[in-house]
Amino acid sequence: MNDSVKLSLEEVASLATESLTTQGFSLQQATAISKTITSAERDGCSSHGLFRVAFYVNALQNANTDAHALPVIDYPKPAAVRVDARNGFCPLALQIGVPELARVAKQQGIAALAINNAYNIAALWPEVEQLAEEGLVAMAFTCANSFVAPAGGNKPLFGTNPMAFAWPRDGKSPLVFDQASSVCARGEIQLHLRDGKSIPEGWAIDSNGNATTDPKAALDGAQLPFGGYKGSSIALMIELLAGALVGDLFSYESTEQDNAGTGAPFGGELVLAIDPTTFNGGHSHLDHAEQLFERLLSQEGTRLPGDRRHRIRAASTPVEIPQSLHQTLLGYCN
Repeated sequence: MNDSVKLSLEEVASLATESLTTQGFSLQQATAISKTITSAERDGCSSHGLFRVAFYVNALQNANTDAHALPVIDYPKPAAVRVDARNGFCPLALQIGVPELARVAKQQGIAALAINNAYNIAALWPEVEQLAEEGLVAMAFTCANSFVAPAGGNKPLFGTNPMAFAWPRDGKSPLVFDQASSVCARGEIQLHLRDGKSIPEGWAIDSNGNATTDPKAALDGAQLPFGGYKGSSIALMIELLAGALVGDLFSYESTEQDNAGTGAPFGGELVLAIDPTTFNGGHSHLDHAEQLFERLLSQEGTRLPGDRRHRIRAASTPVEIPQSLHQTLLGYCN
């Protein structure tokens, strides 16, 4: 990467925390956000790393945002946990809610965590991976702002609506995937715009509904769901799970509430955790799954979801970011 700056993970965390606290975030909020940003950079997910600091800062322009919010937790039913982020940011709400979700899931066999009233700008894989590291199978869903046209349509309605899944493994890193229901994450288009690159065909349409490879036209138009009607159906499902089911906003409602036009999604997240020993009384589920993984990997060219992130994590190489991004972050610290 030309004109780049190399940082250690400690420097990434420090820069993110200082940027956020200087811009008005409480230390609790900033530290939780910094942890998710550092995890993304550690695993080579630059679209959700330091690049996202600007999105958190811009979210402060919305009148309802509370960068000092202290989330409140309650238990509406024995297998349900709910955290009200109180117009703060999702990482701190998850920091409070995920350990309780794990505890309740182990006690009840299956449990759900609803996050409400949160700005969710981060990836979903950290929370499901955390649960899988405790031996639980986990899934997470959240909406976004209206960026994606439904199949057959030409105007944004759905969010990119990501979902994540994690499966525990004995003595190995969990199997984890985190993917949008759109062809690509919005951050990927934004990175292409920043770097002056065209986007692949099929990612998006322009504001007139025409196919485009121009990232600016794509951001002004609409992203497309993956697999046509199949991705559109999944996006609709996630709207219902992370919106109506948990009593929070649909993507178009989040857009309407984004009065400053920041693009920061506001609403809910649903996280599910299952203790697999509930159904078979032992750990054979892990051995059985490994048999499937072995067959998958026996085919040349295959890999398990998340393997790339784990390889990058194990390599422990310095984080490399554009000098322009580094200068922007330093500016936030002044």
